[in-house]
Amino acid sequence: MSTAIKIENVSKKYRLGTIGSGTLSHDLNRWWANMRGKQDPLMKIGESKIDSETTFWALKDLDFSIKQGEAVGIIGKNGAGKSTLLKILSRVTAPTIGEVKIKGRIASLLEVGTGFHPELTGVENIYLNGAILGMTRTEIKSKLDEIISFSGVELHINTPVKRYSSGMYVRLAFAVAAHLEAEILIVDEVLAVGDAEFQKKCIGKMNDVSSKDGRTVLFVSHSINSIRRLCSTGILLSSGKIDCIGKINDVISHYESKTSSGNAKFNHISGNQNVTLTKATITSHVDNQIKINDELKISIEYKVFNNSSFTHIEFFAIIYNSVGDPVIGSFQDDVNERIKKEYLTGSINLTVFANLASGDYLLSIGIFDQNRNFLDWVEEALCFTVENIYSDGRPFFQRLGLTVGKAVWEM
Repeated sequence: MSTAIKIENVSKKYRLGTIGSGTLSHDLNRWWANMRGKQDPLMKIGESKIDSETTFWALKDLDFSIKQGEAVGIIGKNGAGKSTLLKILSRVTAPTIGEVKIKGRIASLLEVGTGFHPELTGVENIYLNGAILGMTRTEIKSKLDEIISFSGVELHINTPVKRYSSGMYVRLAFAVAAHLEAEILIVDEVLAVGDAEFQKKCIGKMNDVSSKDGRTVLFVSHSINSIRRLCSTGILLSSGKIDCIGKINDVISHYESKTSSGNAKFNHISGNQNVTLTKATITSHVDNQIKINDELKISIEYKVFNNSSFTHIEFFAIIYNSVGDPVIGSFQDDVNERIKKEYLTGSINLTVFANLASGDYLLSIGIFDQNRNFLDWVEEALCFTVENIYSDGRPFFQRLGLTVGKAVWEM
């Protein structure tokens, strides 16, 4: 099997802060000073060049290859570099260092409306996308009926796409990307905009594209279930670097071991460490597999090192869905009376009463002091999956959101 994509020592650097001085004359003065080896005339007193041109490496030293016909899932936390990698592969941006070798045409769907002209109709945008891929009008026409049928926007296909909803945009954009003859299909988390039925339809189509048509698929998603269903190979990115690459189940297990409590050290984002969160566990379910109408019980453990700097504290928790949107947030305030002793190890229990939509979720937890300063904040303390059935086994249709619920804290 031949290699479809080869990444060699690829890194991508971005410059943080303000780009440009705001006027052409100032930019020219700055450029001329730099050419003469002089100090930047617009630099503030006491400011160094390093201060004024802080850089950030979104990707660092990536080196891997993908074979033709492989379905590859790219996973990782927000900010890990997943979207940057796809933009490089899609030729949206170029790597700062390294080389990307691609064999074949690429169809990509990176965000809602990618490649669409808002003033053109759905039909006209299908032909536009096909032309960009290098297809002839005859080739596009042969796929036209199939694309329109798959998208489900037949009634609006002659309407300018600027009048489409985000869901309609995604339906048509995915149908175009999946049906036109490109050897490589790249899809970002944008599919989450569509409803559950269409997401399932898209996963099935990408599976056919890979297994039957022999085309290469790269899929970025926070939905572990979708990644597992579609992909055979996985790449886990962490802080712009490859953390793990290999068989999809192995990569997912490695990722879950880092985000699930009890298996890895917490990722403490911020805080003064007077109070430190040490562990979070779902106590109501052994395997973290939750049914739609289950109560979710979570035990959160902490340690107090120094309680002299605050008069009371507030625990809080936020549950995010698979695309990183918060769906539940809850506070428990004024628990200082229970943690008087230094170096005390304790726990607090959180019970969530809410019918969550089926899918994958992440829990982040933290502690504020009385001034709403962070004492500790742990992002992605654990992950869990809500299955698409009731707890008594009856089937349940996918919900698009969650019902009104409540959360109770107990110590």
